[in-house]
Amino acid sequence: MVPLIISISGVRGIIGRTFGPREGVEFGLAFGSFLRQGKSSSDDRPRVCIGRDSRPSGPMLAAAFGSGLLAAGCDVIDLGLVTTPGVALMTGLLTCDGGVVITASHNPIEWNGIKLLSRDSVAFPADLAAEIQRFYYDKKFIFADACSVGVSSAENRTHDVHVDSVLRICDKAAIASRRFKVVLDSINGAGCVVTAHLLSALGCELIHLNNQPTGRFAHTPEPTAENLADLGPQVLKHKAAVGFAQDPDADRLALVDEQGRYIGEEYTLALAAKYIFSRKKGVAAANLSTSRMIDDLAAAAGSAVVRTPVGETHVAHAMQQNHCIIGGEGNGGVIDLRVVPVRDSLVAIALILQLLAETGRSVSQLVSEIPHYHIVKTKFPCPADKAPEILAAVQRYYRQSDRENVKIDTRDGVRIDLPSAWVQLRASNTEPIMRIIAEADSPDQAQHLIEEITRQVNI
Repeated sequence: MVPLIISISGVRGIIGRTFGPREGVEFGLAFGSFLRQGKSSSDDRPRVCIGRDSRPSGPMLAAAFGSGLLAAGCDVIDLGLVTTPGVALMTGLLTCDGGVVITASHNPIEWNGIKLLSRDSVAFPADLAAEIQRFYYDKKFIFADACSVGVSSAENRTHDVHVDSVLRICDKAAIASRRFKVVLDSINGAGCVVTAHLLSALGCELIHLNNQPTGRFAHTPEPTAENLADLGPQVLKHKAAVGFAQDPDADRLALVDEQGRYIGEEYTLALAAKYIFSRKKGVAAANLSTSRMIDDLAAAAGSAVVRTPVGETHVAHAMQQNHCIIGGEGNGGVIDLRVVPVRDSLVAIALILQLLAETGRSVSQLVSEIPHYHIVKTKFPCPADKAPEILAAVQRYYRQSDRENVKIDTRDGVRIDLPSAWVQLRASNTEPIMRIIAEADSPDQAQHLIEEITRQVNI
């Protein structure tokens, strides 16, 4: 049985097996106790907003976590069924002490999770995440007395606030004038309602697939080519300008061009960056697993890219420290600090439509203008306690190799940079797996690097 996964990214588990109301309440108590510590007055109650994606287990887990917060003496603001970036946005707007997203992102329906946000709308740094976890493990909770328990209220403005915030960073009239026909697959997730509102406001004709937020995912949730077999044909059938695919909590976006061709998640950030760099010069940020397309785009614009470990909090912090104009991750996540410091599929959609509107080019034409590389991604099961041994073996292999100009980066797993390619092996923070990503000038070279890594880890 897959254990409960507790990491810097939050908590994930399988509902009815490793994850249920008991864990939800105790994690709520842990987070509430963390927020309450050091507060001398019971009247000084922390405020926490909670949102959830559309999974059927979401209401149960949100209620359990919220009960823990209330018992610890925190006030709870229930946002209901909203996107992850929507929760981050409201955490700041409502000046909350923290935010909570009940989601397991791209995991299948049997999973659910808890993602914690700080008052700055980003995930907590490692030291504070460890402190919250310690409250959970030690069970040394702070309980409010009968007259000091928290108060619960509801907030229903998230979708409107989110759409308005995105519209402020694009030229609504320019996009609307093109009357783009768009096919959107929302996988019956949290993005169904709010994304339809955005596209309507942008004057788009929407063909909306899997548009009921039931959490009954129409296909495997991760927006990869094999999981989006229906999107391309729908784009061709309706002669649409573009196809968009969201994940269940709507922070990631994959693309299909007007020819019905899946061009993937890596191009989401690349096209958004292409638009931003066309308007102004500045620094971008991306994680170590992201395609070097963004480096080429930045160089052509006289700009630079700051690289970080995987995780939107690392990218967001780098963006804030370096005053970045765009950032994100190669999994289809785009971050624009003008809206919210987390990945946001609505931001990605707006920036890509703006690029199409201003250039008059098609998605395939814009893609052809970006230097092209071949990227291969794979994964394999790996318990957390085995990961260090595997990473050490890969490091030894490349340190002992006779290749020239090999650079080894260990900030996030192991990344090997070669003159014309790179490969990275890293343990997931949210699943008991390891991922291998290779990028090269040719598919054969990328596949060779993948196979070279797999031989060293004996899989």
